[in-house]
Amino acid sequence: MNLTAEQKTLLNHPVESKIFLRGNAGTGKTTTGTLWLQKLLKAGIPAREILVFVPQRALATPYLQKIWEDDVIHHSMINVLTLGGLARRMVDLYWPMVSPQTGVKTPNLPPHFLTLETAQYYMAHIVRPLIENEGFFESLTLNRNRIYSQIIDNLNKAAIVGFPIEEIGTRLKSAWVGDIDQLRIYDDVQDCAQAFRDFCLENNLLDFSLQVEIFTKQIWPSSVCQTYLKRSFRHLIVDNVEEDTPISHDILRAWLPDFDSALMIFDEGAGFRYFLGADVRSAQSLQSLFKDRYQFTQHLVNTPEISDLKRGLINGLAQLTGVNRPNRNPRYEAIEKALKTPAEKLKYFPEMVQWVAEKIFNEIETGTQPGQIAVLAPFMPDVLRFSLSNRLDDLGIPHQAHRPSRALRDEPTTQTLLTLSTIAFPAWEMPPQRINIAFALMQVIQGLDLVRSQLLTHYIYQKNTPNIILQPFETVPAEARDRITYRVGARYDHLRNWLESAQQEPSLPLDFFLNRLFGEVLTQPGFTFHQDLNSGNNVARLIESIQKFRWAIKPQELTESFSLGKEYVQMVQDGVIGAQYDQPQRSVEEDAVFLSPAYTFLIRNQAVDVQFWLDVGSPSWYQRLDQPLTQPYVLSRNWVKGQIWTAENEIDAAYQTLERLSIGLLNRCRKKVFIAMSELDVRGFENRGLLIKIINHLLRVSQRGMG
Repeated sequence: MNLTAEQKTLLNHPVESKIFLRGNAGTGKTTTGTLWLQKLLKAGIPAREILVFVPQRALATPYLQKIWEDDVIHHSMINVLTLGGLARRMVDLYWPMVSPQTGVKTPNLPPHFLTLETAQYYMAHIVRPLIENEGFFESLTLNRNRIYSQIIDNLNKAAIVGFPIEEIGTRLKSAWVGDIDQLRIYDDVQDCAQAFRDFCLENNLLDFSLQVEIFTKQIWPSSVCQTYLKRSFRHLIVDNVEEDTPISHDILRAWLPDFDSALMIFDEGAGFRYFLGADVRSAQSLQSLFKDRYQFTQHLVNTPEISDLKRGLINGLAQLTGVNRPNRNPRYEAIEKALKTPAEKLKYFPEMVQWVAEKIFNEIETGTQPGQIAVLAPFMPDVLRFSLSNRLDDLGIPHQAHRPSRALRDEPTTQTLLTLSTIAFPAWEMPPQRINIAFALMQVIQGLDLVRSQLLTHYIYQKNTPNIILQPFETVPAEARDRITYRVGARYDHLRNWLESAQQEPSLPLDFFLNRLFGEVLTQPGFTFHQDLNSGNNVARLIESIQKFRWAIKPQELTESFSLGKEYVQMVQDGVIGAQYDQPQRSVEEDAVFLSPAYTFLIRNQAVDVQFWLDVGSPSWYQRLDQPLTQPYVLSRNWVKGQIWTAENEIDAAYQTLERLSIGLLNRCRKKVFIAMSELDVRGFENRGLLIKIINHLLRVSQRGMG
């Protein structure tokens, strides 16, 4: 590996050093971090004494890959922890010691750790009666799953910022200027948050916020915990510290003197997870603790043309905001090479999708590898992903989509399996609609299209039939059987007979049932999941989700009238369970065009040769999500208590978001950026966002400069 002089200088430090490293994305910081880890292991330091601390586990992937790729250290097992992982581990270990001080009703019993999904499940049980019986949130037109998730987000913010949950409503109200109804909504938020916390304490349930609070307030200050951690971990590597939370920074600040060595990496111009509590200022303050500080300035990703494009965008943002920043003027001819736009205006959304697909095809034809192309949008809605995927399929271009926030219920695989489950468990009294049966059969039986599936369903399924038993294929009229084909009929009968036999085991847990259905039927020849790795991943996610849900349900709730499987399916249908669930990332080696939301690509932290920015006229590139029950800027340490959140604050936040996002993307681009937009968006509204205004201004200035 060819290293820069900056990288070599840092890596020449002795292993006992404590170093703070900062620089833009693309300057080789994480690569240096992996080489520092390699240096520690080859110096004979036991892997168990090394801690890699990251905001989310996926960011530790380069460190694990470095170990796997090295024949000398590939057997090493280092510790990778996030704040949540550390809190969970310590609470589990020291529960007998601290439980009497936690406020739980039965401290002598072990706690039940909640996932995000099971926290939403219990939150729904607490909040739903308040909405239906006491008029909570009556002025809101908001899906209930979003109400539940935003209340949970407020609890989490309190824990990771470090203020009592009793202050949630007060903080939100103090910054509000506007309709008085919003103040009542914040009161409802406070009451729901407190009711949920009381319920958790009453039932020994620990959600993320309570785990972090117990760890930071009762376990972390303990000398017993300090001694244990000091003996366990002697060497520290922290990456993407700017994406972590204030509480994490507090812990690192206090813990740092106990380590024999430390490397802390700070990404300048980042902080993309601010809506999850990331605090750049708090992270920056940690550098004062280090004697050895380095800043990497040599960019290893950008071509000179992309560097000029970055300077041009920064200048455009500066003119828009009226803030002068020291920045060299770009070379106008270089911007023309780096920035690609349609030759003619595209009026409609489908025209934009067609243009993008054609340009991707041309790039691949001229030598760009598909894996070096990223197609990015502020969001990746189903209609955009579906339209673009179809065009790429028609052109024979491999592609993969990654949308971490996509709900489990939105996956066709999930819909199919849960529909089949309602057939196998008639006691749930959840008869599926005929169209759902047709869709499920089409999804699992090889060679069955939707038209013939609907024809088959018309004859074999009657919604009011006792026990929801599907009829055999032989009951279908002969002329219809001929259309459907007997080969498909044989596969259908095999599935039907298996489901009928499964009805004889009504107590079988849902995850066990799905595991058997997938392995014994759906992955066999003649069924569409046979050798389909993507479907296998989706099924694994679903089964894992059900398992965690089952483990989190308290035993006393499992009465004869309570069906855990039915409860799970209902919550998925309501959008509560599986509202957010990380998709397993495919191998970074896969040579396929990457389709994702822009923020997902940034957190992935990998550069590509070519980027496509879609729908750049949309304000979603910089506007905050509509979250009427929370406010990430107000619920942060940087917000002055009692200050009002004004329109000027909103505009400033939008400018900061736009600069952070656009420059962050360019830092991860090597050669060129295609700008795609239509005059009308997918809903038919006119596109007039800030980003396209800046780009158009930049192009006009470039053309004048070249002229």
